[in-house]
Amino acid sequence: MNKKDLENKRIITAALTGAWPKKENNPNIPMTPEEICNDVYECWKAGAAITHLHMRDEEGNGTMDLNRFRETIDLLKSKYPECDVILNLTTSGDLNATDETRMAHIIELKPEMASYDCGSMNWLHTSLFINSPPFLEKLGMLFQKTNTKPEIETFDPGMIANAAYYEKKGILKAPLHFQFCMGCANGITGSVKNLVFMKETMDQLCPGSTWSAFGVGQIAMEILYATVAMGGHVRVGMEDNVMYYRGQLAESNKQFVERAVRIIEEFGCEVATPEEARTILGLS
Repeated sequence: MNKKDLENKRIITAALTGAWPKKENNPNIPMTPEEICNDVYECWKAGAAITHLHMRDEEGNGTMDLNRFRETIDLLKSKYPECDVILNLTTSGDLNATDETRMAHIIELKPEMASYDCGSMNWLHTSLFINSPPFLEKLGMLFQKTNTKPEIETFDPGMIANAAYYEKKGILKAPLHFQFCMGCANGITGSVKNLVFMKETMDQLCPGSTWSAFGVGQIAMEILYATVAMGGHVRVGMEDNVMYYRGQLAESNKQFVERAVRIIEEFGCEVATPEEARTILGLS
């Protein structure tokens, strides 16, 4: 199997819980390690090749607690040993976390993928999301040591330029993989025009990279359709949208994955398996 044989494949990432939505926003969002573990399995069975994991504390707030990550992964391995999904662990699940707590689970668990938020920004008009240059350098070098593929989350085109800079410095290793985050508050506005601009910027600054995208809120479906049509991979799930339709809460993350499968197949493409996704992304 080589990458050229997989050009018609589309990878689905299921982003299950994030750091914000709570049960009062949608009672179906998974919160505990056991709920998250079971949700990973259901999304994998439905067609997700990657699951992006955040953890929650006892109050339902985002946490970078190493023990929660470990418990969730151990549960998955023991309950569902057949599940070969790629685990993509967040490094930004708590705005109050230290640089050290954002990396501790990577050091111990050595996941295949983890998020790499390539710049700082205001967050939801209320706080600061800090990803300092020293932290990004330490995190990039850690990923090389643990053989973890960075998922470069970009909220504006400047973060693509940052990734190109770190690639030239040897902090990031090509080929890079980007996640275009469209329509987040204080990030780039969600629109197909802006999605095209983000991809063109990536192609210019980081040629040969792979990419995925998602849209928040009412732009979600437009970004999903456009990403499939443009040759990108897709991310869906309740981290980004708790509504399935306008006025209808999502029943599960599996429901989002199943819809993405239908869209990909109806467009004439195929859904990538975890093994195929590993080849596309260059995971060893």
